[in-house]
Amino acid sequence: MSAGLAGALVPVVAGLWGAAAGALSPRAAYRFSVPPDEPWRRHCPAGHPVRGWVGPAPCAPCARGPAPAGAGDAGAVAAGGGAGPAPRARPGPGPLPLALLTAGVCAVLAGATGLRPEAVVWLVLAPVWVLLAVVDLRVRRLPDPLTLPSAAAALALLGLAALVPGHAGQWGTALLGALGLSAGYYTLYRLNPAGMGFGDVKLALGAGGVLGWYGWPAVLLGTLAGFLLGAVYGGVLVLARRADRTTAIAFGPFLITGALLGLLAAARSA
Repeated sequence: MSAGLAGALVPVVAGLWGAAAGALSPRAAYRFSVPPDEPWRRHCPAGHPVRGWVGPAPCAPCARGPAPAGAGDAGAVAAGGGAGPAPRARPGPGPLPLALLTAGVCAVLAGATGLRPEAVVWLVLAPVWVLLAVVDLRVRRLPDPLTLPSAAAALALLGLAALVPGHAGQWGTALLGALGLSAGYYTLYRLNPAGMGFGDVKLALGAGGVLGWYGWPAVLLGTLAGFLLGAVYGGVLVLARRADRTTAIAFGPFLITGALLGLLAAARSA
């Protein structure tokens, strides 16, 4: 297979990977989407126990479709304290939106990076970042089981990528970028805890590592893009009178989007 054909197939394969990963994310999105300081969900709205974290729906009965009238109510009463029949609607995003979004992100990242070894790192990280953005938008929470392990995995995998010929980044700047960006967000968190959550500090660890792989200009670009997107979104909410200047917003999706934009620009120019 020629290098040109292989390069053309990379975004296609990456998109298929993203679609599969995204289609299996709804169960994790549902279980993680709880307010801060609450335990992860263990029952679906119909009262069925939710087992595992991977799947197109919170539980197997929900994946098969709506339950008949009266079915599942006993489980709902047991789980919810006898509050009455549980809703039958599928909670949170379904498999198709998450599959399309994750597929698009993976395909674009792979197209920008090409056959370089760090592309594998972006494809591992992208589904986790999409999941984090969805959860943060729903409940303004960035779960530790996603932020910290993904940051550690990104740095570890980039360390391996640095040993493979053909890479276009530096692991040393990735490590410094992770520490630097996380320290910057921690400073903002300490100065204004109401406006910056500690989950954003942990998420910045992985974002800084990914951006730092391509150098400090990428870290700066990705960081500025995230803050600009967040400011525009907040301004639109204020103009629409859906928020005021003191309203806190979920910043994780903008941090992630800014990091992805910086990563795309840096990967294309590397």
